[in-house]
Amino acid sequence: QKKEKERAKMRFDQIGFILQASNLVPFLKIKDQLRLVDKVDKKKQRESIDSLFAQLGITDIADKYPEEISGGQRQRVAIARALYNDPTIILADEPTASLDTEKAMEVVKILADEAKEKNKAVLMVTHDRRLVAYCDRLLVMEDGVLREEEISTFQQ
Repeated sequence: QKKEKERAKMRFDQIGFILQASNLVPFLKIKDQLRLVDKVDKKKQRESIDSLFAQLGITDIADKYPEEISGGQRQRVAIARALYNDPTIILADEPTASLDTEKAMEVVKILADEAKEKNKAVLMVTHDRRLVAYCDRLLVMEDGVLREEEISTFQQ
């Protein structure tokens, strides 16, 4: 049994959370949302903020506050925050809900590439059937029953 402090450190180090609501700190500029992670854990070498922002198409909003940007941009900042710590597991709750189709596909491709290239697990909850093409495994919850589906069958 791990102590709460150990569990909190494990969550911080190993799990990236992407929530449907972006949960950004309202009084921090976008770039400072990630710099906060550096202040909490100074030891870890991380991907550059600029590189991550460029990958997610949010470089131009780095000096803005959350209230000054769109919901889709806030969601991409939340995704950057989740990836910034280089977690081994990414838990994503409707990560593309506030994104247009093009951005949604880009984001899911980034998550899929992250999983494959860096041997990570991405668990994504979504209602968006278009995202199934990027999944390795599909579990469907229907009327409280969880079952595995063939991805090819589900896409029809």
